[in-house]
Amino acid sequence: MAEYLDEIKYQKIGESTNSKLKQENWNTAFGLQAVDNLVPSEYMVSLAKENIKGSLSYDKVEENLNSYYRKMPEDKVNVFEKEADEVSLRMVRILNDKAFAFSFLTLKQYHKDLFYGVDIGLGGKYIGNFRDYNISKKEPVLNGESVIYADHRMIADTLQYDFNEERSQKYTKMTASAQVERIATFASRIWQVHPFGEGNTRTTALFIQKYLNSMGFDINNDLFKDNSLYFRNALVRANYSNVRCGIESEPIYLYRFFDNLINNGTHCLDNKQLYIDNDETLDLTKKNGIS
Repeated sequence: MAEYLDEIKYQKIGESTNSKLKQENWNTAFGLQAVDNLVPSEYMVSLAKENIKGSLSYDKVEENLNSYYRKMPEDKVNVFEKEADEVSLRMVRILNDKAFAFSFLTLKQYHKDLFYGVDIGLGGKYIGNFRDYNISKKEPVLNGESVIYADHRMIADTLQYDFNEERSQKYTKMTASAQVERIATFASRIWQVHPFGEGNTRTTALFIQKYLNSMGFDINNDLFKDNSLYFRNALVRANYSNVRCGIESEPIYLYRFFDNLINNGTHCLDNKQLYIDNDETLDLTKKNGIS
């Protein structure tokens, strides 16, 4: 028995050589920048293409990207493109790595991995750490209203509760539609907490994708590439209600997104439908389930 065990060696996980998977990961990373109206530079896109072909490793892509911005005059740097470039590369690295731990500490680590040293309008102490102040944000889909986010004093306790509840779920016992509704609910709750000062949607999306991969779901990566803004606005609609105005929180949009993501659903993901003054909204609030 000892001799047999000695023959089993751990394998170091290196960079994937699967060009299709690389393409999907870059598409996801680039697409998710759109949740903050960011677009990667043409140079970053060219580096990504070389990485997909196998001509450049992630390390070489990072080296070339750093050199590109180092040589550029400071007043010529597009800070929004630079953020998109740096965060996209970091996201691709994490997606490539199969390591994962189901914990809100992983969520914190992903935030640090994505944004450390990146100018996203936060002081260094808030990168990879929960905010210690309360926030609001005017949302176009809510006619300038804001989702009510968690009180900063309750962030850790709320996340711990949500993660404990999710850990108790038995996905193998659920129908496909129940799986969709459950994972959408979990993603929605993480996002509503909004534990970080900035970068919450990108961090949440990355965590959820890694979580789904860890459970063996076959994900349609094009969803994040083509519908990242829809994803964010669906999270907004799932977490906003205004009883005086007759508006209920509406998770149906998020259900549709996740049904397309993990079940190859064919729902039309039209971002215009998410605005609260859209007539369809009033009809959808009367529906339950995925329709």
